[in-house]
Amino acid sequence: MKPVYVTAAIPVLGLLWLLDVPRRLGFVLLTEQYLAVILGVTVFVAIVLRPLPGLLRWPDLVLGVLACASWVWLAWNYEAWLLTATSRGPEKWVPALIAVAATIEVTRRHCGNVLAVLALGFTAYGFWGWMAPGLFEGAYLRPARYLLYLYNDTNGIPGLVLNVGATQILGFIIFGAVLNAVGGSQALTGLALATMGHRRGGPAKVAILSSSLFGTLSGSTVANVMSTGTVTIPMMKKAGFPARHAGAIEAVASNGGQIAPPVMGATAFVIAEFLQVAYVDVIMAALLPAAFYYYLLYRQVDRYAAANGIAGEPRENLPKLRNALLGAWPLLAPLGVLVWFLFVLGYSPGKAALYSAGAAVALYLVTAPRGASRLALLGQALVNSGSMLVPVLLVCAVAGIIVGTINVTGLGFALTLALGRIAELGGLPALLLMTALLSIILGVGMPTTGVYVIVSVLLAPALVRFGVTEMSAHLFIFYFGLLSMLTPPVAIASYAAASVAGADMWSTGVTGIKLALMAYLLPFVFAVNPALLMDGSWVEISVSCLTILVAGHLLAEILANKRAYGGGWPRRAVAMLALSIGGLTTVFPPDSFIVLTLALVAVPVAWTLSRLAGAPLPARHARAQTEPSND
Repeated sequence: MKPVYVTAAIPVLGLLWLLDVPRRLGFVLLTEQYLAVILGVTVFVAIVLRPLPGLLRWPDLVLGVLACASWVWLAWNYEAWLLTATSRGPEKWVPALIAVAATIEVTRRHCGNVLAVLALGFTAYGFWGWMAPGLFEGAYLRPARYLLYLYNDTNGIPGLVLNVGATQILGFIIFGAVLNAVGGSQALTGLALATMGHRRGGPAKVAILSSSLFGTLSGSTVANVMSTGTVTIPMMKKAGFPARHAGAIEAVASNGGQIAPPVMGATAFVIAEFLQVAYVDVIMAALLPAAFYYYLLYRQVDRYAAANGIAGEPRENLPKLRNALLGAWPLLAPLGVLVWFLFVLGYSPGKAALYSAGAAVALYLVTAPRGASRLALLGQALVNSGSMLVPVLLVCAVAGIIVGTINVTGLGFALTLALGRIAELGGLPALLLMTALLSIILGVGMPTTGVYVIVSVLLAPALVRFGVTEMSAHLFIFYFGLLSMLTPPVAIASYAAASVAGADMWSTGVTGIKLALMAYLLPFVFAVNPALLMDGSWVEISVSCLTILVAGHLLAEILANKRAYGGGWPRRAVAMLALSIGGLTTVFPPDSFIVLTLALVAVPVAWTLSRLAGAPLPARHARAQTEPSND
């Protein structure tokens, strides 16, 4: 048996728990006991997958067994320890030390040094934070008490974050792996080709559609790039897009899938748990920003294709829409089941995802050709989902260390005060800028859910304290945490796409920033004006949408087609005036229809003037503009 096969144990445990098998068999288990067992298995699997090299392999395996046994020891004794919480003997703190240390070590191997150093830093603060100077002086804790707080308290590792990861996120990762195994990814690409392939710059629009839909389920920007990008990036290069542009489009589209409802890379459920709001409230709040994110990306691709004469694929070379729809049952039927269980029957997200995966498996077994390969394919889906779950669950465990340390030492209050002083000196804009920068730095190299959990715990309270609504604050830091995937010098998604495209990594990263510019601007807008998150009157929401729509159109024209503004300063000046009007109208919530009139009249007039001002377009661009856009 190959070592990678042991990863299937993780989703199997999750399946048994979500389907309530222990209770049906007569075993009564607390949630924390399940979390301890699945984390122990995850740590062991993580060591098996990435052992230390050379002669250290056997000690490494011993560490894995000890770590797994330590977490299982917690599960075995959890109920009894609830009655002896004040007793902190070595039978408790020794396994706690092994479990926490091993968890941090395997996190380093699978999630990188940044997250491991962050975990070590918070752990050190838990032990010695009482010696920190001034504002950051923490509460004094006996070492055994602190270790056991992390080990067995519901505010520590086996807490809310790991619970969401081991139930809701686990269900959706299994669902995504099963969809991919039964042909959902190919069906999605076929649908995208049938609907977008013939349009101007068609391959890039195919990448936008397929990556956005697949990305919302995948929970990983890089995984999305490496799956859909291997198909779409060569198509874009063949159509005439430069390699750096093809890679950047795929990276930005894949990253956008993590903010796109209904799943948002499974982070929507974590946000709902953190804010104690309904899941529907989260996806409704995230809907408009995600739509404008993709609107600007689509417009830039379209205008770039128009300026450079990049036509779509001939229709005869593309699948027919009818055939694509008929062949898309591996994708559409399970998604229909998911919507039914999630929104109509009101099932929990994790269980709804599992039932949808079951529907996909049933349809596949009925329709696929007979043979042993059918079951082998589904077994591989379990292995793949286990591999994806390892870093997710480890990040959730580290998030428990951070959350627990912040709660028990009072560090969260100190961070809020420190950021508050920045706000007092520079106002809310300075606080937002600092929070955005810290979110990008903290988000480097982390999975989507880990990005949100860590930056929200550290930074969101300060924003809320200074008047930003809770939903706006949490989506603000979530956006900028994800933008670490696109922001050089550590733009992991852009670099992954550049490797597929054969392009220079730095130029691909810079191009990705231009394409994702709306993602850098939108959080500042909805932090000041939550109407963009459906929090306001219909007039306020309408004005916000209208002005961002117009501003996004202008911005796309400027960024994607510099030659259209080669006639001198008049067109650029008028275009920037229109952008300014749109931006001001969006940021300041309207109290009357005067601002609405300004948005409806002034911005389109400014755009018209910008089209008429300046020198004529170059001949090639003029020809491209006269071609039918098919849009």
